[in-house]
Amino acid sequence: MFAGISPSFSRKNLTALFVALVAGVPAFALARTPARPEAPPQYEALPLERSSQNHLLVRAEINGKPAVLLVDSGAPLSAVATDRATHFGMNPVSAKSRIPSKLNINGAFNSMSVARSLRLGALNLVDEAMVLIDFAYLRQPSGGGDDNERESDGILGTDILSPLKAVLDYDRMILVLKIDPHVSGSVPGFNFRGYRRVRMRESEGYNLYVDGAVNGTKARLMVDTGAFATLLHSQFVQRMNIPLHQTKFRSVGVNLAQSRVRLANINRFSIGSMDMQSHKVGVINLERLIHGGLLQASPPVAGLLGSETLARYHAIIDFGTNSLYLKN
Repeated sequence: MFAGISPSFSRKNLTALFVALVAGVPAFALARTPARPEAPPQYEALPLERSSQNHLLVRAEINGKPAVLLVDSGAPLSAVATDRATHFGMNPVSAKSRIPSKLNINGAFNSMSVARSLRLGALNLVDEAMVLIDFAYLRQPSGGGDDNERESDGILGTDILSPLKAVLDYDRMILVLKIDPHVSGSVPGFNFRGYRRVRMRESEGYNLYVDGAVNGTKARLMVDTGAFATLLHSQFVQRMNIPLHQTKFRSVGVNLAQSRVRLANINRFSIGSMDMQSHKVGVINLERLIHGGLLQASPPVAGLLGSETLARYHAIIDFGTNSLYLKN
């Protein structure tokens, strides 16, 4: 749950300035004799791991050091934990940098840094802009005293997933990236038979939304793999007079205080043409997470489509075509 950044921020400008793809030196650059050089790979498939908090994790390297990143479609910009920045050799950029030195995320300012190298399998991203954030909200009790177990070192956001036309498969637990995004054609190896395609729309804040309905009322939901479960906005639920039940769970996000999660039973819940029937969802106040008047829009953004629901409906997220595939 990363969600909103300042509307004045231009992720596309950052990408144009700093992202360069280095796929390695192909064989024909060194050998002169072969008449038909071996073509470099066009895709990189990375295995995913599921954390105890229902997050998807991928292994990477930051400046040559191993890292674990949370794959978060609700994060418009990739990030590194502030207490791991020194370990990875990532210092805040100066005010004279060509990128903003600080970024407003959910009402608080965070420093920016640049990873000289961000390696995902055979794919190497050079001079990748990343925001430094406090990951204390992702810590979980380890059961061994006061220390908490670290879940991840950072976040892999849509600033990388979208340009690399990534495909995320919940069933097969893989993340496929295009090494050369300019190569035409869809990512091979995916069979969408039996799936229903739902179009995702990108907001000005670079978040992805799908159309849906809650008890017959049209609404939009942010596709958020960083949210442990599907969460609806409390005011939206209250306007529909849906009963709420207390739980022991709490939800947190970047620069956000803990919020108690209540529970609502939705009799009719749908995403695109996919009818999900009766569905229990969490309910929290999303005012500090979703910005730009989207909560009051027509139709309004009603909440987050989280990882628990995405896994249950065998989701495949295609960031290249802005498509969400679901099946019963």
